[in-house]
Amino acid sequence: MKHYTKLIRPYIIWSIIIIIVPLLLIVLYSVTTGGNELVNIRFTMENFKKIGEPIYLDVMKKSFTLGLISVAICLVLGYILAYFITRFKDSTQDLLILLVTIPMWINTLLRTYAWISLLSDNGLINSFLGLFGMDARSFMYTDFAVLIGLISDILPFMVIPIHTSIRKIDPSLIEASHDLGANRIQTFVNVILKMSIPGVINGIMMTFLLSISTFVIPKLLGGGQYTLIGNLIENQFISVGDWNFGSAISIILTLIILLGLTLMKRFDKEDKEEQSAG
Repeated sequence: MKHYTKLIRPYIIWSIIIIIVPLLLIVLYSVTTGGNELVNIRFTMENFKKIGEPIYLDVMKKSFTLGLISVAICLVLGYILAYFITRFKDSTQDLLILLVTIPMWINTLLRTYAWISLLSDNGLINSFLGLFGMDARSFMYTDFAVLIGLISDILPFMVIPIHTSIRKIDPSLIEASHDLGANRIQTFVNVILKMSIPGVINGIMMTFLLSISTFVIPKLLGGGQYTLIGNLIENQFISVGDWNFGSAISIILTLIILLGLTLMKRFDKEDKEEQSAG
């Protein structure tokens, strides 16, 4: 045991330096005033109260609206894709999931610039429309462009947990459902869909948290017209220089993420308990 303690000691030290200390500083900035220098600071809750101002509530509303829409679309597309992947044999499933995850290996910034080349006024899509004599459409700097960017970025995080849940379903349960007279739709609703709910919940949580916290996609595809929570935090730290308010927003976002992770763990625990009971 002492040997293992020595091995993990460097990891603990680095975790404290790069995780705990910055987090404590963010908490400190969020409840103080005085800028980014820790001198003459004064404790206050004004930074959190400021979030209640209409302009920042609109940012929250816009973030949650686009987040919910992108998650809903990802849920439909992701479940269909995950379901059909499970129809193949195991080796083919592994290959298809690999293809789903490959875009995640590419930097988000590069993927976003790829969408710009497709959606811009002189992009590939408008060039293709021009071949059929159709007028060019303005896709950039719209809700459509931002949603396309968000969906393409977070879709794998919906597919993978749903696929994992469906793949773990015992085939004998599906066979038993058919033997008892259930048709394909009844079997899907009462067996497959019901037993894949933990994966659906995990996928929803992961994609929602990612969609509301991103800042690159709304900034580039929205042309600066779309300020979501991630953009607001970036602006406060980099452009405005109000580290205190930026830290307060970061704490709020962190609490939302922790709540989501707690719910994900809860459903994972329930899923494991159901499998053990089965």
